[in-house]
Amino acid sequence: MKKIFWLLMLLMTFIMTGCNDSNSKDSVNSNGKIVGVAMPTQLAQRWIQDGDHIKSKLEAKGYTVDLKYAEDNIQTQVNQLREMINSGVSCLVVASIDSTALVEVLEQAKQKNIPVIAYDRLLMDTDSLSYYATFDNKGVGILIGRYIEIALNLKNTDRTFNVEFFAGSPDDNNAHFLNAGVFEVLQPYIDSGKLKVLSGETDFDTICTLRWSRETANARMTKILQTYYRTEKIDAIISPYDGISYGVADALESAGYTVGFDFPIITGQDADLQAIKNIIDGRQSMTIFKDTRQLAEKCVTMVEAVIEGKVPEINDTITYDNHKLIVPSFLCTPVAVDKNNIDSVLIQSGYYTKDEVHN
Repeated sequence: MKKIFWLLMLLMTFIMTGCNDSNSKDSVNSNGKIVGVAMPTQLAQRWIQDGDHIKSKLEAKGYTVDLKYAEDNIQTQVNQLREMINSGVSCLVVASIDSTALVEVLEQAKQKNIPVIAYDRLLMDTDSLSYYATFDNKGVGILIGRYIEIALNLKNTDRTFNVEFFAGSPDDNNAHFLNAGVFEVLQPYIDSGKLKVLSGETDFDTICTLRWSRETANARMTKILQTYYRTEKIDAIISPYDGISYGVADALESAGYTVGFDFPIITGQDADLQAIKNIIDGRQSMTIFKDTRQLAEKCVTMVEAVIEGKVPEINDTITYDNHKLIVPSFLCTPVAVDKNNIDSVLIQSGYYTKDEVHN
Protein backbone atom coordinates (compact mmCIF):
# COMPACT_ATOMS: atom_id res chain seq x y z
CA MET A 1 0.00 0.00 0.00
CA LYS A 2 2.87 2.38 0.82
CA LYS A 3 4.40 1.69 -2.59
CA ILE A 4 1.07 2.41 -4.30
CA PHE A 5 0.68 5.62 -2.28
CA TRP A 6 4.09 6.94 -3.26
CA LEU A 7 3.56 5.97 -6.89
CA LEU A 8 0.31 7.95 -6.87
CA MET A 9 2.06 10.93 -5.28
CA LEU A 10 4.78 10.83 -7.92
CA LEU A 11 2.17 10.62 -10.67
CA MET A 12 0.26 13.63 -9.26
CA THR A 13 3.50 15.62 -8.99
CA PHE A 14 4.32 14.82 -12.60
CA ILE A 15 0.85 15.88 -13.77
CA MET A 16 0.92 19.14 -11.78
CA THR A 17 4.40 19.95 -13.05
CA GLY A 18 3.23 19.39 -16.59
CA CYS A 19 0.25 21.66 -16.03
CA ASN A 20 2.44 24.36 -14.54
CA ASP A 21 4.82 24.13 -17.48
CA SER A 22 1.90 24.39 -19.89
CA ASN A 23 0.46 27.40 -18.07
CA SER A 24 3.87 29.02 -18.03
CA LYS A 25 4.24 28.62 -21.78
CA ASP A 26 0.80 30.10 -22.38
CA SER A 27 1.46 33.07 -20.13
CA VAL A 28 4.61 34.27 -21.90
CA ASN A 29 2.99 34.20 -25.35
CA SER A 30 4.83 32.82 -28.38
CA ASN A 31 7.85 31.69 -26.36
CA GLY A 32 8.19 35.06 -24.68
CA LYS A 33 8.49 37.13 -27.84
CA ILE A 34 7.65 40.79 -27.23
CA VAL A 35 7.15 43.29 -30.06
CA GLY A 36 7.63 47.00 -29.42
CA VAL A 37 5.35 49.27 -31.46
CA ALA A 38 6.16 53.01 -31.44
CA MET A 39 3.47 55.30 -32.87
CA PRO A 40 3.75 59.09 -33.28
CA THR A 41 0.51 60.44 -31.82
CA GLN A 42 -3.06 59.76 -30.77
CA LEU A 43 -4.19 63.16 -32.02
CA ALA A 44 -4.85 61.70 -35.48
CA GLN A 45 -7.48 58.99 -35.85
CA ARG A 46 -5.46 56.99 -38.33
CA TRP A 47 -2.55 56.39 -35.91
CA ILE A 48 -4.94 55.10 -33.25
CA GLN A 49 -6.37 52.70 -35.81
CA ASP A 50 -2.90 51.64 -36.97
CA GLY A 51 -1.78 50.91 -33.43
CA ASP A 52 -4.95 48.97 -32.60
CA HIS A 53 -4.76 46.90 -35.79
CA ILE A 54 -1.11 45.94 -35.32
CA LYS A 55 -1.58 45.14 -31.64
CA SER A 56 -4.66 42.97 -32.15
CA LYS A 57 -3.14 41.06 -35.08
CA LEU A 58 0.12 40.39 -33.24
CA GLU A 59 -1.68 39.33 -30.06
CA ALA A 60 -3.85 36.97 -32.09
CA LYS A 61 -0.63 35.27 -33.17
CA GLY A 62 0.56 34.94 -29.58
CA TYR A 63 2.96 37.86 -29.24
CA THR A 64 3.05 40.32 -26.37
CA VAL A 65 2.83 43.88 -27.67
CA ASP A 66 4.29 47.00 -26.06
CA LEU A 67 2.39 49.79 -27.86
CA LYS A 68 3.35 53.37 -27.09
CA TYR A 69 2.36 56.79 -28.45
CA ALA A 70 4.75 59.74 -28.19
CA GLU A 71 2.18 62.51 -28.86
CA ASP A 72 4.47 64.10 -31.46
CA ASN A 73 7.24 64.65 -28.91
CA ILE A 74 10.54 63.53 -30.44
CA GLN A 75 12.40 62.99 -27.16
CA THR A 76 9.47 61.02 -25.77
CA GLN A 77 9.66 58.65 -28.74
CA VAL A 78 13.43 58.27 -28.29
CA ASN A 79 12.92 57.41 -24.62
CA GLN A 80 10.13 54.96 -25.43
CA LEU A 81 12.30 53.14 -27.95
CA ARG A 82 15.19 52.99 -25.52
CA GLU A 83 12.90 51.48 -22.88
CA MET A 84 11.64 48.89 -25.36
CA ILE A 85 15.19 47.95 -26.36
CA ASN A 86 16.31 47.60 -22.73
CA SER A 87 13.24 45.52 -21.88
CA GLY A 88 14.29 42.87 -24.37
CA VAL A 89 11.84 43.17 -27.25
CA SER A 90 12.34 40.76 -30.14
CA CYS A 91 11.39 43.29 -32.83
CA LEU A 92 10.60 47.00 -33.17
CA VAL A 93 7.90 48.54 -35.36
CA VAL A 94 8.45 52.29 -35.67
CA ALA A 95 6.24 55.01 -37.12
CA SER A 96 8.54 57.94 -36.50
CA ILE A 97 7.90 61.57 -35.66
CA ASP A 98 11.29 62.72 -36.94
CA SER A 99 13.26 59.72 -38.13
CA THR A 100 16.58 61.56 -38.26
CA ALA A 101 16.36 61.95 -34.47
CA LEU A 102 16.20 58.17 -34.01
CA VAL A 103 19.53 57.20 -35.57
CA GLU A 104 21.37 56.78 -32.25
CA VAL A 105 18.66 54.81 -30.46
CA LEU A 106 18.15 52.55 -33.48
CA GLU A 107 21.87 51.82 -33.45
CA GLN A 108 21.35 50.45 -29.94
CA ALA A 109 18.71 48.10 -31.36
CA LYS A 110 21.14 46.95 -34.04
CA GLN A 111 23.84 46.24 -31.46
CA LYS A 112 21.38 43.98 -29.64
CA ASN A 113 20.35 42.26 -32.90
CA ILE A 114 16.79 43.60 -32.66
CA PRO A 115 15.26 43.87 -36.14
CA VAL A 116 13.53 47.17 -36.95
CA ILE A 117 10.58 47.63 -39.30
CA ALA A 118 9.67 51.13 -40.43
CA TYR A 119 5.91 51.57 -40.47
CA ASP A 120 4.45 53.96 -43.06
CA ARG A 121 7.20 56.55 -42.46
CA LEU A 122 10.67 55.69 -43.71
CA LEU A 123 13.47 55.78 -41.13
CA MET A 124 16.22 57.94 -42.61
CA ASP A 125 20.01 57.96 -42.27
CA THR A 126 20.24 54.59 -40.53
CA ASP A 127 21.43 51.12 -41.48
CA SER A 128 19.69 49.65 -38.43
CA LEU A 129 16.58 49.05 -40.53
CA SER A 130 15.38 45.70 -41.85
CA TYR A 131 12.20 46.42 -43.83
CA TYR A 132 9.60 49.08 -44.61
CA ALA A 133 5.81 48.63 -44.72
CA THR A 134 3.97 51.54 -46.33
CA PHE A 135 1.65 52.71 -49.06
CA ASP A 136 2.73 53.89 -52.48
CA ASN A 137 3.38 57.46 -51.35
CA LYS A 138 4.16 58.90 -54.77
CA GLY A 139 1.03 57.11 -55.94
CA VAL A 140 -0.96 59.02 -53.31
CA GLY A 141 0.26 62.30 -54.81
CA ILE A 142 -0.52 61.14 -58.33
CA LEU A 143 -4.08 60.26 -57.29
CA ILE A 144 -4.53 63.73 -55.76
CA GLY A 145 -3.12 65.39 -58.87
CA ARG A 146 -5.33 63.36 -61.18
CA TYR A 147 -8.39 64.22 -59.12
CA ILE A 148 -7.70 67.93 -59.68
CA GLU A 149 -6.97 67.28 -63.35
CA ILE A 150 -10.35 65.57 -63.83
CA ALA A 151 -12.40 67.83 -61.54
CA LEU A 152 -11.23 70.96 -63.39
CA ASN A 153 -11.29 69.21 -66.79
CA LEU A 154 -7.76 70.47 -67.38
CA LYS A 155 -7.12 68.30 -70.41
CA ASN A 156 -10.01 69.75 -72.38
CA THR A 157 -10.73 73.26 -71.11
CA ASP A 158 -9.26 76.59 -72.11
CA ARG A 159 -10.19 78.14 -68.76
CA THR A 160 -7.65 79.13 -66.15
CA PHE A 161 -7.98 78.30 -62.45
CA ASN A 162 -6.46 79.74 -59.28
CA VAL A 163 -4.92 77.05 -57.06
CA GLU A 164 -2.68 76.87 -54.02
CA PHE A 165 -0.51 74.01 -52.80
CA PHE A 166 0.19 72.55 -49.37
CA ALA A 167 2.71 69.81 -48.63
CA GLY A 168 3.32 67.59 -45.61
CA SER A 169 5.92 67.76 -42.88
CA PRO A 170 9.52 68.27 -44.02
CA ASP A 171 10.79 65.69 -41.51
CA ASP A 172 8.53 62.98 -42.98
CA ASN A 173 10.03 61.38 -46.08
CA ASN A 174 6.55 60.43 -47.30
CA ALA A 175 5.73 64.11 -47.76
CA HIS A 176 8.46 64.46 -50.38
CA PHE A 177 7.30 61.45 -52.39
CA LEU A 178 3.67 62.59 -52.21
CA ASN A 179 4.54 66.11 -53.31
CA ALA A 180 6.54 64.76 -56.24
CA GLY A 181 3.49 62.78 -57.36
CA VAL A 182 1.22 65.83 -57.18
CA PHE A 183 3.52 68.00 -59.27
CA GLU A 184 4.22 65.23 -61.76
CA VAL A 185 0.57 65.53 -62.77
CA LEU A 186 -0.07 69.25 -62.29
CA GLN A 187 3.22 70.99 -63.18
CA PRO A 188 2.47 70.88 -66.94
CA TYR A 189 -0.75 72.80 -66.31
CA ILE A 190 1.12 75.38 -64.23
CA ASP A 191 3.65 75.72 -67.04
CA SER A 192 0.90 76.18 -69.64
CA GLY A 193 -0.91 78.77 -67.53
CA LYS A 194 -4.10 76.77 -66.99
CA LEU A 195 -3.29 76.64 -63.28
CA LYS A 196 -2.30 79.92 -61.69
CA VAL A 197 -0.68 80.06 -58.25
CA LEU A 198 -1.16 83.70 -57.26
CA SER A 199 1.04 83.35 -54.19
CA GLY A 200 3.84 81.97 -56.36
CA GLU A 201 4.46 79.36 -53.65
CA THR A 202 5.16 75.97 -55.19
CA ASP A 203 8.56 74.83 -53.89
CA PHE A 204 8.46 72.23 -51.14
CA ASP A 205 10.32 74.28 -48.54
CA THR A 206 7.68 77.02 -48.80
CA ILE A 207 4.52 74.91 -48.93
CA CYS A 208 5.50 72.24 -46.39
CA THR A 209 3.56 72.01 -43.12
CA LEU A 210 5.56 70.99 -40.05
CA ARG A 211 4.00 67.99 -38.26
CA TRP A 212 1.15 68.11 -40.79
CA SER A 213 -0.41 70.70 -38.46
CA ARG A 214 -3.99 71.92 -38.91
CA GLU A 215 -3.16 75.15 -37.09
CA THR A 216 -0.09 75.85 -39.22
CA ALA A 217 -2.07 75.19 -42.39
CA ASN A 218 -4.85 77.48 -41.19
CA ALA A 219 -2.41 80.34 -40.53
CA ARG A 220 -0.75 79.99 -43.95
CA MET A 221 -4.08 79.73 -45.80
CA THR A 222 -5.37 82.80 -43.97
CA LYS A 223 -2.29 84.78 -44.96
CA ILE A 224 -2.55 83.67 -48.60
CA LEU A 225 -6.21 84.67 -48.80
CA GLN A 226 -5.61 88.07 -47.21
CA THR A 227 -2.59 88.80 -49.41
CA TYR A 228 -3.46 87.40 -52.84
CA TYR A 229 -7.21 86.82 -53.00
CA ARG A 230 -8.79 90.10 -51.96
CA THR A 231 -10.34 90.48 -55.41
CA GLU A 232 -9.73 87.00 -56.85
CA LYS A 233 -11.45 83.72 -56.04
CA ILE A 234 -9.55 80.51 -55.40
CA ASP A 235 -10.72 77.41 -57.26
CA ALA A 236 -8.76 74.58 -55.63
CA ILE A 237 -6.43 73.85 -52.73
CA ILE A 238 -4.21 70.81 -53.05
CA SER A 239 -3.87 69.43 -49.54
CA PRO A 240 -1.92 66.24 -48.77
CA TYR A 241 -3.68 65.34 -45.50
CA ASP A 242 -7.14 65.60 -43.96
CA GLY A 243 -5.87 67.52 -40.92
CA ILE A 244 -4.36 70.17 -43.19
CA SER A 245 -7.63 70.23 -45.15
CA TYR A 246 -9.55 71.08 -41.96
CA GLY A 247 -7.29 74.06 -41.33
CA VAL A 248 -7.67 75.20 -44.93
CA ALA A 249 -11.46 74.92 -44.79
CA ASP A 250 -11.57 76.89 -41.54
CA ALA A 251 -9.60 79.71 -43.15
CA LEU A 252 -11.85 79.74 -46.21
CA GLU A 253 -15.01 80.01 -44.12
CA SER A 254 -13.47 82.78 -42.04
CA ALA A 255 -12.71 84.62 -45.29
CA GLY A 256 -16.36 84.39 -46.38
CA TYR A 257 -16.39 81.36 -48.66
CA THR A 258 -19.66 79.42 -48.45
CA VAL A 259 -20.08 75.64 -48.73
CA GLY A 260 -22.34 74.83 -51.67
CA PHE A 261 -21.86 78.23 -53.26
CA ASP A 262 -18.24 79.24 -53.91
CA PHE A 263 -16.29 76.73 -51.84
CA PRO A 264 -13.21 75.53 -53.73
CA ILE A 265 -12.07 71.97 -54.32
CA ILE A 266 -10.06 70.68 -51.34
CA THR A 267 -8.16 67.40 -51.47
CA GLY A 268 -6.91 65.31 -48.54
CA GLN A 269 -5.46 62.03 -47.34
CA ASP A 270 -6.20 59.35 -44.72
CA ALA A 271 -10.01 59.09 -44.98
CA ASP A 272 -10.55 60.29 -41.40
CA LEU A 273 -14.17 59.89 -40.38
CA GLN A 274 -14.51 63.67 -40.04
CA ALA A 275 -13.11 64.09 -43.55
CA ILE A 276 -15.70 61.67 -44.91
CA LYS A 277 -18.47 63.65 -43.21
CA ASN A 278 -16.97 66.85 -44.64
CA ILE A 279 -17.01 65.34 -48.13
CA ILE A 280 -20.69 64.47 -47.75
CA ASP A 281 -21.39 68.02 -46.51
CA GLY A 282 -19.34 69.66 -49.30
CA ARG A 283 -16.62 71.06 -47.02
CA GLN A 284 -13.98 68.82 -48.59
CA SER A 285 -13.93 67.24 -52.05
CA MET A 286 -11.91 64.04 -51.73
CA THR A 287 -9.45 62.10 -49.64
CA ILE A 288 -7.07 59.21 -50.14
CA PHE A 289 -8.08 55.99 -48.39
CA LYS A 290 -5.18 53.95 -47.09
CA ASP A 291 -6.59 50.75 -45.61
CA THR A 292 -4.57 50.47 -42.42
CA ARG A 293 -5.94 46.96 -41.88
CA GLN A 294 -4.04 45.84 -44.95
CA LEU A 295 -0.91 47.73 -43.93
CA ALA A 296 -1.05 46.28 -40.41
CA GLU A 297 -1.41 42.77 -41.84
CA LYS A 298 1.67 43.21 -44.04
CA CYS A 299 3.61 44.64 -41.10
CA VAL A 300 2.68 41.68 -38.92
CA THR A 301 3.88 39.20 -41.56
CA MET A 302 7.18 41.11 -41.62
CA VAL A 303 7.44 40.87 -37.83
CA GLU A 304 6.80 37.13 -37.91
CA ALA A 305 9.36 36.60 -40.64
CA VAL A 306 12.22 38.57 -39.04
CA ILE A 307 11.66 36.98 -35.63
CA GLU A 308 11.76 33.54 -37.25
CA GLY A 309 14.81 34.44 -39.33
CA LYS A 310 12.91 34.34 -42.62
CA VAL A 311 12.52 36.80 -45.50
CA PRO A 312 9.09 38.49 -45.63
CA GLU A 313 7.09 39.25 -48.76
CA ILE A 314 8.27 42.48 -50.40
CA ASN A 315 7.30 44.16 -53.68
CA ASP A 316 9.77 47.05 -53.96
CA THR A 317 13.56 46.98 -53.81
CA ILE A 318 14.42 50.20 -55.66
CA THR A 319 12.33 53.15 -54.45
CA TYR A 320 13.20 53.86 -50.83
CA ASP A 321 16.75 55.06 -50.33
CA ASN A 322 17.22 56.28 -46.74
CA HIS A 323 20.74 57.61 -47.47
CA LYS A 324 22.30 54.48 -45.94
CA LEU A 325 20.63 51.68 -47.89
CA ILE A 326 17.82 50.85 -50.29
CA VAL A 327 15.19 49.54 -47.90
CA PRO A 328 13.26 46.41 -48.99
CA SER A 329 9.61 47.43 -48.83
CA PHE A 330 6.04 46.32 -49.25
CA LEU A 331 3.84 49.01 -50.80
CA CYS A 332 0.08 48.83 -50.32
CA THR A 333 -2.25 50.48 -52.82
CA PRO A 334 -4.09 53.74 -51.96
CA VAL A 335 -7.59 54.56 -53.26
CA ALA A 336 -9.12 57.97 -54.04
CA VAL A 337 -12.48 58.54 -52.33
CA ASP A 338 -15.10 61.20 -52.99
CA LYS A 339 -18.87 61.42 -52.47
CA ASN A 340 -19.47 58.97 -55.33
CA ASN A 341 -17.69 55.96 -53.83
CA ILE A 342 -17.79 56.42 -50.06
CA ASP A 343 -20.29 53.59 -49.60
CA SER A 344 -18.63 51.14 -52.00
CA VAL A 345 -15.07 51.70 -50.74
CA LEU A 346 -15.45 52.46 -47.04
CA ILE A 347 -18.75 51.01 -45.87
CA GLN A 348 -18.96 47.82 -47.92
CA SER A 349 -15.40 46.97 -46.93
CA GLY A 350 -16.33 47.32 -43.26
CA TYR A 351 -13.86 50.12 -42.60
CA TYR A 352 -16.70 52.33 -41.37
CA THR A 353 -20.32 51.50 -40.65
CA LYS A 354 -23.21 53.21 -42.39
CA ASP A 355 -24.26 54.80 -39.09
CA GLU A 356 -20.76 56.18 -38.48
CA VAL A 357 -20.63 57.83 -41.88
CA HIS A 358 -24.18 59.08 -42.33
CA ASN A 359 -25.14 60.06 -38.77
